[in-house]
Amino acid sequence: MLRNYRTLVSLGYSGSTPDIIHQIELGEPELWTWDAENSRQSSGPESPSSAGLRIPGGTRTQSECGEGAAGKDPTSHRGIRAQDTVHPRGKLSQRLDLAAHQRLPIGQRPHRCINCGKRFSNSSALTQHQRTHTGEMHRCTDCGRSFRQFSILRIHRRTHTKERLYCCTDCGKGFARSSNLRIHQRTHTGERPYHCGDCGKNFAESSTLRRHQRIHSGERPYHCADCGKSFARNSSLRTHQRTHTGERSYHCADCGKSFARNSSLRTHQRAHTGEWSYHCADCGKVFSSAKTLTLHQPMHTGERPHRCADCGKGFGRSSHLRTHQRTHTGERPHRCADCGKGFAQISHLRVHQRTHTGERPHRCADCGKGFAQIAHLRAHQRAHTKERPHHCADCSKGFAESSKLRRQQHTNTGKRSHRCADCGKGFAESSHLRRHQRIHTGERPHRCADCGKGFAQIAHLRAHQRTHTGERPHRCANCGKGFVQISHLRVHQRTHTGERPHCCADCGKGFVQISHLRVHQFTHTGERPHRCADCGKGFVQISHLRRHQCTHQGVAAPL
Repeated sequence: MLRNYRTLVSLGYSGSTPDIIHQIELGEPELWTWDAENSRQSSGPESPSSAGLRIPGGTRTQSECGEGAAGKDPTSHRGIRAQDTVHPRGKLSQRLDLAAHQRLPIGQRPHRCINCGKRFSNSSALTQHQRTHTGEMHRCTDCGRSFRQFSILRIHRRTHTKERLYCCTDCGKGFARSSNLRIHQRTHTGERPYHCGDCGKNFAESSTLRRHQRIHSGERPYHCADCGKSFARNSSLRTHQRTHTGERSYHCADCGKSFARNSSLRTHQRAHTGEWSYHCADCGKVFSSAKTLTLHQPMHTGERPHRCADCGKGFGRSSHLRTHQRTHTGERPHRCADCGKGFAQISHLRVHQRTHTGERPHRCADCGKGFAQIAHLRAHQRAHTKERPHHCADCSKGFAESSKLRRQQHTNTGKRSHRCADCGKGFAESSHLRRHQRIHTGERPHRCADCGKGFAQIAHLRAHQRTHTGERPHRCANCGKGFVQISHLRVHQRTHTGERPHCCADCGKGFVQISHLRVHQFTHTGERPHRCADCGKGFVQISHLRRHQCTHQGVAAPL
């Protein structure tokens, strides 16, 4: 049927293109004829291409007119008059009806496309066709979107002008296209003409049926170019791509917070309006949506319906299970654009990216110190409140952070389950093992942007960067002296307090720094670890060795 419509376009028809296409696709073009002699309208289901023209004296097809009449004026065929024409809904021109009545031979289509050889009856139809080769488009001045046909652009513009020509007689709702109105009317009639052969479910729109069928077929035609993940819907792909770009195009007018999804923004706005209508019967907590309430309830029931097929571990949410499964598969789909490091969760990637940007969005209200993670801020705030909520069951000691409690428990039990494959050294925590392994690999992933120097630990990089900025954030409360690292401040404070915590087991002498104790112990053991390459003489301290080497070089030793 669309082939018939293209014939009409080739003859210069310039009516409402999408409406006619939808009529043809739905197979329900109602054609209206005007009988000039009887002054009456009549309707019939025939399409111009299949049924011929309804004229006084009966409906006649092209074959009845005879091939000899093909080159003549169609209005002269068997007494057809110009006023006896076919009008779908009374809007189409005489040219449309004549085109439907008779397809012109090649001789009547003098305008030929030089790209594909296709012929057209008039130059405007050829010009429109050539856009399929040249890519020339009709551009919308409001949004920049382009269309091949001007008639489709006109319909598109209604999205900007809010012009809605087609109104529903049941509810008064307006639509820019008649096809959209027909689909909408099914909400009133309950009509669902599109049937799923797999499960029997019915749908009002063919596009909804096609989308639904992907559930059965497993088809996911939309692929992410960044991570390869596939989606059944194009809209789902666009939303997913924002996890890579970080785009958050939906902004809250009240607080300025941004969201990747419009639904997330709507949920957030309920916090401002006070619209929280879903209550938990167990704890009274209120939620903005039924979905979040459902996700919350397993906390009370202990239900963990989502089980890992590899280890049997249960989870309250399917999303938590999917994240957990990456520990088995090793999948790390979220990659850092700066260093290429992969992460199992997008939230971990966002936190990691702050190591490159230096962003510390979580600030302490007491001292102004910034942190990359809110968990680190909470742990820091306990330094001000002196709160130590994590208690060791063995020694009753309290800790501000759970990680420090775990470290203490390993100290008590002597458990060091993480072993280095290179030297066999054991560690209580896997993070400590990873940090240690950099000694063997020489890896220094944290680089200074000013001088390029690399560091094994991010804390060492931060301390180093202060040599460029001159920042000395750790100040002594007694004398005001500033230090780059807090450990240096602690050592300095012992000059005021007289504290000497590092004691020699042999003679009981105390020292401010552990390095001083180690040097002192050589006096008991007789060990001289620093040897001169020229004469083999040994020294307790490396500074003594350097002073001695000046005697070989003929240079005066520094005082």
